[in-house]
Amino acid sequence: MSVKGRRKEIRICIACCPGGHMVQAKHLACVYEKYDHFYVTYPGGVAEGMSQVCRVRTVPDVLRSRPLSWFKGIIVSLYVAGSERPDIVITTGAGAVVFFCIFAKMFGAKLIFIESMAKVKTPTLTARFLYPLADLFLVQWPNLLSYFPRAKYYGRLL
Repeated sequence: MSVKGRRKEIRICIACCPGGHMVQAKHLACVYEKYDHFYVTYPGGVAEGMSQVCRVRTVPDVLRSRPLSWFKGIIVSLYVAGSERPDIVITTGAGAVVFFCIFAKMFGAKLIFIESMAKVKTPTLTARFLYPLADLFLVQWPNLLSYFPRAKYYGRLL
């Protein structure tokens, strides 16, 4: 801690669901591992395994087909975002981390969204939700720029 009680180091959150989203996010490890970082994902085997070697916070899986799951997702996401206060959130999606990203942004975090390389022709619903909030929005296919005009395209990133 510094003299005024602020953290010296940047805190980065990698927020994504397990599976392909996590695999893509881990390809960026060389970017965030030199900083104080933690993961936000939903509970399960992947989170349990990762927690043996790194800091992991979990939020409930939020399902579009089960609106009641949204309430728990909102409450837990607000708590995790408020207690962790990341400076930067890097996310590859999907839906379970949307509420967390919104609350982290409300607490002052910069949001970096990376659309999945699997989305070649149309964007994900998560991308549509988070695009207005993203400080940096990256797509991996040029035709997605028609959906997201202020997005950046540098080719395949992950």
